[in-house]
Amino acid sequence: MKRFRRHGHESQRDKHKQDLYQFNKTVEHGFPHQPSALGFSPSLQLLAIGTRLGAIKLYGTPGVEFMGLHDENAAVTQVHFLPKQVEMVTLLDDNSLHMWTLRAHNGISELLEIGRFTLSGPPGAPPSVTRVTAVLAHSSGELLLLGTEGGHVFVVEVPGFRELEENNISVENVQNRIPEDYVGRRNLECVEALHENPLNPRQVLIGYSRGLMVLWDLDRQRPIQHFLGTQQLESVWWMEDGVNILSSHSDGSYCQWTVTGEDPQTEPENQEMPYVNTSLSKVMSFILSSPSPPFLIFSGGMPRASYGDRHCISVIHSKTHEALDFTSRIIDFFVIREGENHRGEPSALVVLVEEELVVVDLQSEGWPVIQTPYLVPLHCSAITCSHHVSSIPLKLWERVQAAGALQNTHYSRKPWPIIGGQNLAPDPPQRDLLLTGHEDGTVRFWDASGVCLYPMYKLSTAGVFLTDADPNDNMNQGSEGEWPPFRKVGCFDPYSDDPRLGIQKIHLCKYSGYLTVAGTAGQILIMELNDEAAEQMVEATVVDLLHGQEGFRWKGQARLDVREEPVLFPPGFQPFALVQCQPPAVVTAIALHSEWKLVAFGTSHGFGFYDYHQKNNIMVKCTLNPSDQMAMEGPLSRVKSIKKSLRQSFRRIRRSRVSMRKHHTTNAAKLQEINARLEAEALQEMELAPVQRKIEARSSDDSFTGLVRTLYFADTFVSDSSHSTPSLWAGTNGGAVFAYVLRVPSLERRAEDPVVAHAAKEIQLMHRAPVVGLVVLDGKGAPLPEPLEVAHDLSRSPEMHGSHHLLVVSEEQFKLFTLPKVSSKSKLKLTAVDGSRVRRVGVAWFGSRTDEQLESSLVVLTNQGELHVISLPSIKMMVHYPCIRREDVSGIASCVFTKYGQGFYLMSPSEFERFSLSTRWVVEPRCLVEAPLQMRLKNPSSPVHRDQPDGVPTEHRCVLLQEIQKSLEGDQTTFLENNLKTKPKGNMLSNGGDFFSVPN
Repeated sequence: MKRFRRHGHESQRDKHKQDLYQFNKTVEHGFPHQPSALGFSPSLQLLAIGTRLGAIKLYGTPGVEFMGLHDENAAVTQVHFLPKQVEMVTLLDDNSLHMWTLRAHNGISELLEIGRFTLSGPPGAPPSVTRVTAVLAHSSGELLLLGTEGGHVFVVEVPGFRELEENNISVENVQNRIPEDYVGRRNLECVEALHENPLNPRQVLIGYSRGLMVLWDLDRQRPIQHFLGTQQLESVWWMEDGVNILSSHSDGSYCQWTVTGEDPQTEPENQEMPYVNTSLSKVMSFILSSPSPPFLIFSGGMPRASYGDRHCISVIHSKTHEALDFTSRIIDFFVIREGENHRGEPSALVVLVEEELVVVDLQSEGWPVIQTPYLVPLHCSAITCSHHVSSIPLKLWERVQAAGALQNTHYSRKPWPIIGGQNLAPDPPQRDLLLTGHEDGTVRFWDASGVCLYPMYKLSTAGVFLTDADPNDNMNQGSEGEWPPFRKVGCFDPYSDDPRLGIQKIHLCKYSGYLTVAGTAGQILIMELNDEAAEQMVEATVVDLLHGQEGFRWKGQARLDVREEPVLFPPGFQPFALVQCQPPAVVTAIALHSEWKLVAFGTSHGFGFYDYHQKNNIMVKCTLNPSDQMAMEGPLSRVKSIKKSLRQSFRRIRRSRVSMRKHHTTNAAKLQEINARLEAEALQEMELAPVQRKIEARSSDDSFTGLVRTLYFADTFVSDSSHSTPSLWAGTNGGAVFAYVLRVPSLERRAEDPVVAHAAKEIQLMHRAPVVGLVVLDGKGAPLPEPLEVAHDLSRSPEMHGSHHLLVVSEEQFKLFTLPKVSSKSKLKLTAVDGSRVRRVGVAWFGSRTDEQLESSLVVLTNQGELHVISLPSIKMMVHYPCIRREDVSGIASCVFTKYGQGFYLMSPSEFERFSLSTRWVVEPRCLVEAPLQMRLKNPSSPVHRDQPDGVPTEHRCVLLQEIQKSLEGDQTTFLENNLKTKPKGNMLSNGGDFFSVPN
């Protein structure tokens, strides 16, 4: 008999989906991957970063962020803001120029590409004639001067990109006016620098790679003065007095020239070589009010034999001289100055290096670093795992903040100096934490409540163990009397002294303040938040997961040795118990129940759980298959040789104080790739290509069948239907589910009576698919609340009168069992033909914008990179969206879901992409950037932003609509209109290439 669905029912269901679910990639957290260019607008107070992948990102005051992506698959080599305007120009390595603008739309700003241009030379001319090497955005805001590899300077009108051929400056015209003995047989080579006279905008300085500099009159189209340098030119700096010019050269010197009008000037007024003959790539100097001496800042010049591979910027002022030593290659730098016209004293030095942004306070004693509110290098050490906690109680939040503040006393107290734009996003409705585990054994706490992922606190586990690190091995400060006077700045340091310290699993109880951290060598640390420093021993409880099994021999890494003396722990999370699994394999699953004071842990060999109140182990269960010898090799066995080699090399480097960081990018990428795959490595051993198989039964002899994938505590009906009992559930890679009934003593007897466990149930899935998630649903079909959540009045008590159900999520299907009989009730198959497998699963709560009631659903990420939302308890597919490229194995493995329908995944080793599946909870920037006052006064009757040139498509806007969406009463459109009248809000684009269209 056929069943016909009613159209009205379908329409109502579709409307319900639209009210609850909406997929958006919202904001990118962290540091841009592979930065290649830096720009700054003093008038807008905006920072711009271009990347090798063609992205362009703008940052202002915290919360003001814009992102755009060039259509061309080319690196951004230069970024230039048009002075005192809201336009900027980018140059790509394919020699194309692109014009961008910030345009207000519905009261919020959008970053739009409004034009593109490529220089075209005369027919038959070589490419070098038009390959751009230097760009000058003229102060008029109407011209671009483009210096080329062939030595020509082209003048282009903007924003229309119209070449003004009559104003071009040919290399022949320049060569004809200089002495023949200077030119000789060599040409002038490429244009290395273009600078505008700070006192006369109609004069520009052209610097050629050969060493020649020419002062050119734009109106008369002729040279005014020639400066005949003899060393290869690297950079030019025209001092604000309009008279003195500095040039830096490849021989490690910088020269001072004077604009006199006497032509030519054959020798510089002064020449200095700060160190030795190694290239000075950039120099700048600032004259301060008398009698204060000037600031001199330059990059490079390190003695090649001893320090040639260091990345340094030297700052000299009065008797203070420091060589700021960075751990990655310097991309570019600029100086922020005080004053209305930004010509006052230098206040901050902003340095973009390959792996971080460093801002140095030039006005405070000691030139301390200013902590960045964004662009923080998440990958200071390679990220190995993540854990998100929603709705942190205020007390815990303040205690973590206080602990973090004690770690940040070395930072400058000056406020963040880049303050462009207005952040119009509402305050976050809740406090969220993102915890990231790292290869060096640290756990970093990030404020993930809003647009900026802000560092709060760093926890290190290395102090508990004896490692290969040398306590005297410190490159942070140079030794006394050392020359050059090095001072290490920045926090990027990807090299771990011992990969066994790597963090693999994290679980934080926000109600009790207990934290569990598990690592690569089978170590599980239980910690408690303490507001005072404490010196204490951390005793290890060794747990044998093989439990008498014979015939197995561990071939992996050794366990970490625990310090036998008391350790002084600073305020913050302090370990008080340690469980050491034997064999010391990677911990693959943990669960914490702070109300029962129990921790469960699992590896590829089995699982157990530990009573951290009485500090003893309760039970272990070996899940190892007799035929599974691969589990005895350890997940590090195939990569440990390269990591050991790298580690030993880095240690030798440090001891000899000669860094090999020149090649750090390649090595760090290898380490990050290795660690991103550690957790999933055992799983990948069994995978075929995603489209090559259908569901089929797996052999019990498959590798890693005993690997524990998930652990779950629940108070439910296991033995009978009339009495609920505490229980522990464990799911393995071989499709097995084990259930243990726990007898937890009453609160009065908790310290004396032991916790007792005995096996109660065992389920073997027919297809032996790996079990990746377990959830118990109460009598109303809702997931059980978190431990202590009901006690803190933040959740209703679970319904204990109806029948409970166990939802088993395997890689291939979702199956619902009744409890306590464990009989199958319903199932949903995910895998059919396309080979999709569940990789990540979480419970999330969804609600509409107009209704306070919340619905629980299951959120799933597959190995195809697709997101699915599945209803509970009916386990029906609601919606699905493409999210991550299926080739991005690391990104899929790194995904973490939040409690309210959002998620994070690593789009690169240094960046989290944030996404939302909810219409109600969305964290996105909302910001507005207005044109400088001078521009508005200059043309008050016309709109601030120019119209888009002809031929540029307008279908897509680079818009990132930012907001943390609260529950709104009444009509949403009316709400926005009423608020935008008084508080205009603005934004940008999302992910690499995914633009959101908005109606005009």
